Amino acid sequence: MGLTSTVLAIDAGNSKTDVAVVTADGQVLATARGGGFRPPAVGVEAAMDALADPVARALTDAGLPNASHISACLANADLPVEEEQLATALHARAWGSSVEVRNDTFAILRAGVAEPRGVAVVCGAGINCVGMRPDGRTARFPAIGRISGDWGGGWGLAEEALWYAARAEDGRGEPTDLSRTLPAHFGLPTMYALIEALHLEHLEHGRRHELTPVLFETAAQGDPVARTIVHRLAEEVATMATVALTRLDLLGEQTPVLLGGSVLTAGHAQLDDGIRDLLSSRAPKADVRVVTAGPVLGAALLGLDRLGAGREAQERARAHWERGD
Repeated sequence: MGLTSTVLAIDAGNSKTDVAVVTADGQVLATARGGGFRPPAVGVEAAMDALADPVARALTDAGLPNASHISACLANADLPVEEEQLATALHARAWGSSVEVRNDTFAILRAGVAEPRGVAVVCGAGINCVGMRPDGRTARFPAIGRISGDWGGGWGLAEEALWYAARAEDGRGEPTDLSRTLPAHFGLPTMYALIEALHLEHLEHGRRHELTPVLFETAAQGDPVARTIVHRLAEEVATMATVALTRLDLLGEQTPVLLGGSVLTAGHAQLDDGIRDLLSSRAPKADVRVVTAGPVLGAALLGLDRLGAGREAQERARAHWERGD
């Protein structure tokens, strides 16, 4: 590993992409931001085209034609076969001599730990969990929705809240304030009006995600149904983390459990307390932390791991993002 070796770190999510060029000694030469990365919606090549602009800007600002290694943590790389497909597509772009693609949840995990060891649960639009050990062993879930046994995430929580609220209004379910607070968020008088607006697309489909904070607000006000949904999410997070720790033989060791994503970093007291209470009994040695560092840091650190960089280089890279440079 020479000091001229460089990592092209890519953290590409559904809504935005962050890119950084980092030297093997941890110096951040350049950064850039681009749009979302959505291969399922636009195809792999079009998704790669979307990466091209921020990658080109970062390499140009760094004064380099390409990098020694590409460390890419990508949304929608949910299965190993998808990681391989995306790695092949990245290699064809010749942005780096070697390529390693991981699911973007690994970036959040690596950003929150001093070494590649621990478990991360991420809950944003969806939910996912991964774990890793320094010896290269990993634990992961397909995380592609209900067909792979998943529940939770902002979209899932919004759908669940709508389901309970609709049944409360028409009498099939128990009463809940959600039947009032959900439509009120959009200035509508009833759940029927909200259902009609969603069905006829008077409200854009993407606006459903706005209902997740309403669910948590309603739960915080003491609504039993809303609190039940929040407790179920705490159960799911604790279960995923415990299973990943067990798979990696880390259940009996002091191990970081990182929480990331917009839902788990929002400071919802019932959810946070529920996760910690459940893990205290199921995984007593879990060190539960919320990750606030940007995921592109995790992609960079994974690349530095690959180059064999030492702790000093990793700390130098981490300091860059902690300073907000």
